[in-house]
Amino acid sequence: MAIGKNKRLTKGKKGGKKKAVDPFTKKDWYDVKAPTTFNVRSIGKTLVTRTTGTKIASEALKGRVFEVSLADLQKNEEDSYRKVRLKVEDVQGRNCLTNFWGMDFTTDKLRSMVRKWQSLIEAYVDVKTTDGYTLRVFCIAFTKKRPGQVKRTCYAQSGQIRMIRKKMTDIMARECSTVDLKDLVAKFIPEAIGKDIEKACQGIYPLQNVCIRKCKILKSPKFDLLKLMEVHGDYTEEAGAKIERPAPIVGEEPVAEE
Repeated sequence: MAIGKNKRLTKGKKGGKKKAVDPFTKKDWYDVKAPTTFNVRSIGKTLVTRTTGTKIASEALKGRVFEVSLADLQKNEEDSYRKVRLKVEDVQGRNCLTNFWGMDFTTDKLRSMVRKWQSLIEAYVDVKTTDGYTLRVFCIAFTKKRPGQVKRTCYAQSGQIRMIRKKMTDIMARECSTVDLKDLVAKFIPEAIGKDIEKACQGIYPLQNVCIRKCKILKSPKFDLLKLMEVHGDYTEEAGAKIERPAPIVGEEPVAEE
């Protein structure tokens, strides 16, 4: 081999080792805000990479779905078995404005409701709210013993189950299709629809644990900022409060404002 030809023999690898950079230095924290339907408005924070070039931070945040316990949103421990899904619709300043995107029961609650010696009745219906959201609403109910019943079991006959299911779908369709999404969520929180179904089916077979166990949005209308601001009613951009200047001391020259 000719002398002085292989010049890279003594040097290290080309390019060298890249310096490890902590990815969190390029990220920002944003506050997540819930609609006015719920008592607690601030539900947490979320991370996003800062705007660089064509990658805009607000675009990365839009469409994110957060699952929150209803107990945290309402400050009521009795609602801990219900999970609410909230979707980010818009970003204003450092706040992510969310809207209702579905509801579900926790698995342990559903398992605890299912027991022996009773009938389980389920029904679902696809409905469209007045503001254009298409939802699929699921209902669950269980039969219970009549007052003073000695018999161990309380099974409903298949004809009775069909009648109860028909009543369920009718009530769910009526209650959901006559209101907008905001009012519908307000109905879901106190389980108003479940109580209506229980009352209506009392004459067919006594029921217990009648609940809207799940609700999911199949189709949503085109994004409307005015509608979202209605849902977030009292929302205002957090700005610093104006502080009054102290009165100048007698004999001291007042400081000139820039």
